[in-house]
Amino acid sequence: MSSDIEFTLEAQTRQDVGKGASRRLRREKKVPAVVYGGDKEAVSLTLSHDEVYRKLQFEAFFSHILTLNIDGKDKQQAILRDIQRHPFKPRIAHMDFLRVQADREIQIRVPLHFINEEECVGVRMNGGEVSHLETEVEILCLPRDLPEYLEVDIANLDVGDTLHLSELTLPQGVQFVDLIHGDEYDRAVVSVHMPRVTAEEEPEEEEAAEGEEAEAGEEAADEGGDEAGSDADGEADGEDKG
Repeated sequence: MSSDIEFTLEAQTRQDVGKGASRRLRREKKVPAVVYGGDKEAVSLTLSHDEVYRKLQFEAFFSHILTLNIDGKDKQQAILRDIQRHPFKPRIAHMDFLRVQADREIQIRVPLHFINEEECVGVRMNGGEVSHLETEVEILCLPRDLPEYLEVDIANLDVGDTLHLSELTLPQGVQFVDLIHGDEYDRAVVSVHMPRVTAEEEPEEEEAAEGEEAEAGEEAADEGGDEAGSDADGEADGEDKG
């Protein structure tokens, strides 16, 4: 599936590279980046952190042909190849872009959109639940055929059913990278199964029963102890009377 949405990033070339330079850029709310591929030399870039961060909120940004407007005069088409984030702060540390050419296939990951979950037979009729085993997949296609996402219709899945890559419908010109390597890489992407709640409750019932048995045993032991104590007192009284 594709849409008419477009993403353009304003970028500036930079000569000052290295860890120290990258740290300075981050303090200035800039993102160090690089664009490479397409039979051209790699170019180091600087991006606005705020602009990048806003556009990263769109899922389509990760599976779209992007436009890098370099120094306001050189527009290059590229895809996002890699992104590095700060370990715990909402900051982007570095980005890698790969140039694309109209006549060359690209390899990229796209998200899966699962549809008709509420209408799923296994859920609606038989009380099952859906497990998403994959949320994105890697595809190979020409830039013009790149889908924004792939739809997975699970309306007809029943409890015990599983959909694999080979069972999904692909747009024309698109291939799954895994299946190119062979049928043994045909991975499951979604399944329907019964909830496991009942199985989790059984141990609690067993523990309760064991607790009741333990309490009954303690009560019996206490009663036995009391009787033994009474007999002992009786014997002692008899000896005193004698």
